[in-house]
Amino acid sequence: MGAAAENVGTVSPRNENILNCLYPKPSAIFRLICFPWAGGGSLYFAKWGQEICDSLEVHSIRLAGRESRIEEPFANDIYEIVDEIVHALLPLVQDKPFAFFGHSMGSYTAFMTALHLKEKYKLEPIHFFLSSTTPPYSKAHIQIPNLDGLSEEQIKRYLIDFGGTPKSLVDNQEFLKQFIPVLSADVHILRNLSFHAPAQPELSCDFTCFAGSEDITKDMEAWKIVTSGTFDLHILPGNHFYLMEPANENFIKNYITKCLELSLLANR
Repeated sequence: MGAAAENVGTVSPRNENILNCLYPKPSAIFRLICFPWAGGGSLYFAKWGQEICDSLEVHSIRLAGRESRIEEPFANDIYEIVDEIVHALLPLVQDKPFAFFGHSMGSYTAFMTALHLKEKYKLEPIHFFLSSTTPPYSKAHIQIPNLDGLSEEQIKRYLIDFGGTPKSLVDNQEFLKQFIPVLSADVHILRNLSFHAPAQPELSCDFTCFAGSEDITKDMEAWKIVTSGTFDLHILPGNHFYLMEPANENFIKNYITKCLELSLLANR
């Protein structure tokens, strides 16, 4: 930890590949770390930094095999992903309060990252925001099919049924050629991910969960047992990718800002 402490606030070129910050804000009070969904890249959340409050600097996780890391092999498991994220985050989460936001698979990645940071470095987000994710220990947890055993038509149907992927993209052969390998790699990780319901809370930060009213995700209340902090759930109109609706996106960004600013007042 000593080596990381020597580089507080600085990000190495290697770590810049993992953390995408399109809009640096050196005077920001908080850092918001966003974790993308299965098959997703870093750009969607990185763009949040443009319009979100100046008190927040947004960093979005970029996984191997996509965007500027397209030449890198996909990770083999969630632990490989978490290890490299923690290494990249350490210079950023020691000098300023930070929060996590994860959508779908990103919620799992964020949760495992939070556990690793707390267990090894005694660091914890001041607030944890989860979106559209049922914990693996819930009976409502969705069984994800092995995409390797599906035809292209079955994969297209799965994407449409899951919600959020426009049919125009699903029918675009060039898009599918690039997207399916990335999605398959992430699905492989999801299918091999498991953690049991904790006997006692593993985190102490406040939790807020979001989901769409027509979302396939259910029983997000089951997350409340992982923390001794407060727990809130907000249902917004839409499907699994409800957050892409401008009104929902604005609600989430404003809610995050308010929560973090209130946390600052509470700790004074």
